[in-house]
Amino acid sequence: MPLPLDHTLDNSYAALPPAFYTRLMPTPLPAPYLVAVSDQAAELIGLNAAQAAEGLEVWIGNAVPQGATPLAAVYSGHQFGVWAGQLGDGRAILLGDVTTAAGPMELQWKGAGQTPYSRMGDGRAVLRSSIREFLCSEAMAALGIPTSRALALTGSDHGVMRETVETAAVVVRMAPSFVRFGSFEHWYYRKQPEQLKILADYVLARFFPALLEQEQPYAALLQEVTERTARLMAQWQSVGFMHGVMNTDNMSILGLTLDYGPFGFMESFDPGHICNHTDQHGRYSYANQPEIGHWNCYALGQALMPLIDDVALAQAALDRYQPVFGAEMERLLHAKLGLSQLPEQAEADRSLFDAMFGVMEANAVDFTLFFRHLSQLKRGDASGDSAVRDLFIDREAFDRWAAQYRARLQHEAADDGQRAAAMNRVNPKYVLRNYLAQVAIEKAQNKDFSEIHRLLSVLRHPYDEQPEHAAYAALPPDWASHLEVSCSS
Repeated sequence: MPLPLDHTLDNSYAALPPAFYTRLMPTPLPAPYLVAVSDQAAELIGLNAAQAAEGLEVWIGNAVPQGATPLAAVYSGHQFGVWAGQLGDGRAILLGDVTTAAGPMELQWKGAGQTPYSRMGDGRAVLRSSIREFLCSEAMAALGIPTSRALALTGSDHGVMRETVETAAVVVRMAPSFVRFGSFEHWYYRKQPEQLKILADYVLARFFPALLEQEQPYAALLQEVTERTARLMAQWQSVGFMHGVMNTDNMSILGLTLDYGPFGFMESFDPGHICNHTDQHGRYSYANQPEIGHWNCYALGQALMPLIDDVALAQAALDRYQPVFGAEMERLLHAKLGLSQLPEQAEADRSLFDAMFGVMEANAVDFTLFFRHLSQLKRGDASGDSAVRDLFIDREAFDRWAAQYRARLQHEAADDGQRAAAMNRVNPKYVLRNYLAQVAIEKAQNKDFSEIHRLLSVLRHPYDEQPEHAAYAALPPDWASHLEVSCSS
């Protein structure tokens, strides 16, 4: 019986010199079962839902499509700001890539067994963290934020030791490329400029061919990646998403959200919130994400210096980060508040935004619900204020800010209905809150996968009202405050 993707997989990365990877097969898992498939992700590589559902043995790594050349890539990186040396795909194995109308799409097993880069790890992923990655990958795509995708989630009762014994799982994830900032750092710190150039030329030719026409293509590459990263950080901030482990080995050269581990969506607004229990010093807090994104671009710039060979050129590329981030953040905040970007209101708007975040922080207001309910506020009176006002402990503080907001709305041509519709197109009602994922995880651990399927369906339409699923947009229950995620998540 033919397997999904038989004879359709290429592997451009395998054409690089052998030092870039190790070819190996995934390690089979006993008694596999299918947890979930994303039919939307499957469509991206030409598979229909039925074909995707029949791919269990491939998705868990027990069978390999004909023509595939599986490999684990080597890379290095800075972890929590400290040079960690060689890392690599410790529990990920690249199947290969599929040519699509939108360009190449690589497929990768996560959790398919040990590789030469596993260090002290077992090369496995657990069901708990795999459910989180599967759901959040697809949820972020539905939010319109650049991300890797999740094709399939499979499981096995094979035991995996973390803090306790858990069961194994494999996520098949997809991206045009899994090359990271740390892929370049690896060759820089090993003082191998020839390999560094091979990698840079590969990325340029495959993903940024227009940059090859420029006088300084490697500086142009650094600028392109810097700008993509800046826009991604603004998009994360705008929906309250926190990555949790923004190490350079987790940063995509294409500006994608990559490697979902201890992530979280902001609930009670606190700029200093740390979603990763392992991050004891708060390096990757919500407020720090933009700065860390910039820091990571500097790490990439350092790695590319043997190719750029001009500090001023590299600095000019990196200097694009702040203006691009600032412009994107301004654009997104105006959209979230239903405002036009009027030059004569620029200073007043910044004051409005600062006051908004200040009153949100002081009242620990739910991030997602605040922006969603704000669309109900009326320009001329307080009749639509109750839903958003009731999120505040200090309602008079909200009233003072709301008066400032109403005054600003007087400069807008759109009426209340038009503004509300526009705001609801950019302010999601549904995000993957930790407690929603936890409920799905606990059911799945008892072989009930219905909540995963339900959540996937809801999160695919985050901007729609979906009144039948309104409970998924509610404030988190009290028990959710005790949930913690860490680097083992």
